[in-house]
Amino acid sequence: MARVSQEHLDARRRQILSGAAHCFARNGFHSASMQDVLKEVGLSAGAVYRYFAGKEDLIAAIADEAFGGIRRAFEEAAESTPPPTPDVLLGRVLRGVFEGQMYGLERRACAALVVQVWAETLRNDRLSETLGEGYAGMRVAWAKLVEAYRAAGLMPSGVPADDVARTLIATAQGFIAQEALFGGVEPEVLENGLRALMSMDLQKIS
Repeated sequence: MARVSQEHLDARRRQILSGAAHCFARNGFHSASMQDVLKEVGLSAGAVYRYFAGKEDLIAAIADEAFGGIRRAFEEAAESTPPPTPDVLLGRVLRGVFEGQMYGLERRACAALVVQVWAETLRNDRLSETLGEGYAGMRVAWAKLVEAYRAAGLMPSGVPADDVARTLIATAQGFIAQEALFGGVEPEVLENGLRALMSMDLQKIS
């Protein structure tokens, strides 16, 4: 029997995750059954269960991939000289999530899926652990970026790097929540708003 290539295995896994993501975005985690996922993917139960034991595995894999893509974008930014400013980086990361990393979902559906993942962590210990690990990795990546800002003379050293990291993550989370709830939130809105806040003259306020 011919061996199945790793490329084929990876492509099949991606196919399953893409179908599951579309199914969950449309129906919600609790309303969508594995039968719904199988119908969406167009594969047999055996083919899907070869990769994932059930819905929990699928949800955890979707969350892990989303965090991995965002974390890599932050790590690459920290290695750039000079690093991109927060308005540029957050706009770039969010476009990447909405336009390429989330299985071809329409932007609002993509945001809604992310919010569903957050909500699911409140009742699912396994997913909570996955999300917690992803969040911790994000904070480390952002903290490294803050150090790169300081090394480039773009940011003073008075505020802990983790405080800046958590604030910027919260900004991205808020943008995603707005898109999920209301729609029509363009990445340019976030870029323009951050740019305006970054240009404030604090000496005039004091």
